[in-house]
Amino acid sequence: MAASSVASPLCTWLVAACMSVAYEKEYSLKPSSFQSSKRLSRWAMRRKLVSKCSAGGHDFPGNLISAFCGSSIQGLMSSCLAFEPCEEYYSSKGLSSLAFFGDNGFSLFGSRNGPMTRRQRRMNRSAHSGKTMAVAVQPAKEVTTKKKLPTNKRKVVVTGMGVVTPVGHNPDVFYNNLLEGISGISEIEAFDCAHFPTRIAGEIKSFSTDGWVAPKLSKRADKFMLYMLTAGKKALADGGITEDVMDELDKSRCGVLIGSAMGGMKVFNDAIEALRVSYKKMNPFCVPFATTNMGSAMLAMDLGWMGPNYSISTACATSNFCILNAANHIIRGEADMMLCGGSDAAIIPIGLGGFVACRALSQRNNDPTKASRPWDINRDGFVMGEGAGVLLLEELEHAKKRGASVYAEFLGGSFTCDAYHMTEPHPDGAGVVLCIEKALAQSGVAREDINYVNAHATSTQSGDLKEYQALIHCFGQNPELRVNSTKSMTGHLLGAAGAVEAVATVQAIRTGWIHPNINLENPDKGIDTNVLVGPKKERLDIKVALSNSFGFGGHNSSILFARYR
Repeated sequence: MAASSVASPLCTWLVAACMSVAYEKEYSLKPSSFQSSKRLSRWAMRRKLVSKCSAGGHDFPGNLISAFCGSSIQGLMSSCLAFEPCEEYYSSKGLSSLAFFGDNGFSLFGSRNGPMTRRQRRMNRSAHSGKTMAVAVQPAKEVTTKKKLPTNKRKVVVTGMGVVTPVGHNPDVFYNNLLEGISGISEIEAFDCAHFPTRIAGEIKSFSTDGWVAPKLSKRADKFMLYMLTAGKKALADGGITEDVMDELDKSRCGVLIGSAMGGMKVFNDAIEALRVSYKKMNPFCVPFATTNMGSAMLAMDLGWMGPNYSISTACATSNFCILNAANHIIRGEADMMLCGGSDAAIIPIGLGGFVACRALSQRNNDPTKASRPWDINRDGFVMGEGAGVLLLEELEHAKKRGASVYAEFLGGSFTCDAYHMTEPHPDGAGVVLCIEKALAQSGVAREDINYVNAHATSTQSGDLKEYQALIHCFGQNPELRVNSTKSMTGHLLGAAGAVEAVATVQAIRTGWIHPNINLENPDKGIDTNVLVGPKKERLDIKVALSNSFGFGGHNSSILFARYR
């Protein structure tokens, strides 16, 4: 019977109340009758009750007692709140005498000192004759622990940014080049790709880890990791995290959440080539340096940050997923500061060849800067890019305390899944619409307040149109809405795209300027040019900005930023 014990006086009270009401109704028991010798003894009443239950009797209101006698007792009891009986109950074995389910009975709360003897039960009945059962309706100890302050008061702000991209390795240089419409697409130089139908990409031509990454690690690590480490440390420097400030931080409340879609492809590919000769030729770091989480882990080790640390890989939506989860760690009070974003470096033969096999890439090799052209009717696929983007997110009061500059406020976001196809978007854009609506609801932002969208638009035939239609569905009534795509100049940075475009979004909020959509010469059918930004930068007082990012597998993500006021 001990296994059947349930710690819930609320259930006990319900049983006792039902018994009292039922007997008073059925047998006309007055308060004084409990003390009458002419009435049935408690033992006889108990035996009679048991016989009724076992016989399937339903004499009590709502059939509650029969429900208790049935097989659903555990579910019914467990649904009640966890309360503890009072000390008087334990000292007197109060409810142990309620033998509803057999001669030995059981306690709804369990017994502290084992089964009661017949003498104890008899004394207990005598002691409590005519008295009301005493139950202290007090929370159990584990429920009375001090609660944290409401987390909805913890605001998240952007206080630092770092980028490594085809159009600049500094947030200001990067964004100024975007405003000027400078393309980072060019012919691939890292390897001979003459036999590939696509020979262009958003390749980073000049990159140095000097001053950011240890020389020994620079020689061993994959470029995706080097981009990540460099962008991460640049974000810290941009956020004013000097050595003195770093020494004062509570590093147990600082975390790193930077992901990658492809991971260390070059390191892993080199290991395969070495294996063709002998396993002895393989780089002993090939496995850890190829995993998507290792860049985030290495940065945390370098900084000594012991807070939340992991990576997320959701294809091209990786960065946004990381940013959203990092912000949630701060909102929930699990961290005060988070480095978040994404990094990828897949412009190698196997990476290029894989996307060529998917027939996803542009083949406009003779005019590289014109190849990435979101929403243009002559687009013929996306252009691969590489790089990293990292945001330094911080709890507002923590940022104020250290005198940090606040670039923008994170308002909220959401993610959904199309649950439709590996690479094709849902035909009616249901997943994207749901994602945007959930982001608005989660952040408490009205549709009419969104007047700028940095779209995912990759320059693919179906993807661009479906996203555009979803945006019009959600914000088409807003005459101030302006939409652009950073990928028209950077190409598609895969897992790093969302973070790099989040930086562009924050820069737009800071500067009041939004960058152009280059190469949008002949908009596709159904595209309203009054919504899309033209070939020149535009001035815009941004109320709330939306940054979209979608990935293979139907991963959708939307983030909302606004100027901190």
